[in-house]
Amino acid sequence: MRQHSQITKLPKEPHQAAIARYAREGAYIAGDDVSAPWVPFGPNAAIKHLCFDVRTNSVANVLWVKGGGRIGTHKHRGVVSAITLEGSWGYYEYDWTARPGDFVYELPGTAHTLYSDDPNGMKALFWINGAVEFYDDAGVFDFTMDVFWFINHYTTFCSENGLDVNKSMFI
Repeated sequence: MRQHSQITKLPKEPHQAAIARYAREGAYIAGDDVSAPWVPFGPNAAIKHLCFDVRTNSVANVLWVKGGGRIGTHKHRGVVSAITLEGSWGYYEYDWTARPGDFVYELPGTAHTLYSDDPNGMKALFWINGAVEFYDDAGVFDFTMDVFWFINHYTTFCSENGLDVNKSMFI
């Protein structure tokens, strides 16, 4: 039997020790195209990656659909939040159109097809939790995007274009 004196005392607030050891205070990511370049995503879109959190399989990015176009049908496995920055966009499956300042909240399991018929295109900030499954036009599964897909998308583009990887994006 252990003596009372042998029991390790926990700090008054044990979470503080874990925070001090593992957490980052946050990150600052400059919005310029050097720190966060626009990475092509298909023929008419690009992604500006802002943050990768491998602990929670979450990413933050800005999606730009140029001059109108669409992103394939996809299903979310986690919650997604978005705020429209420029232009307008929607999902073929819903009757609303998001415009600058509009907020969109998507639940896990929802499937939809993003489009923009705005001649100037659209830009929206997305916070994506969990994987996103993409399907082709026939409804057949195509590929999965998760935090590791987004990391590879960004780091491969940087490598191929002689850009430094911004390590502040990894939290």
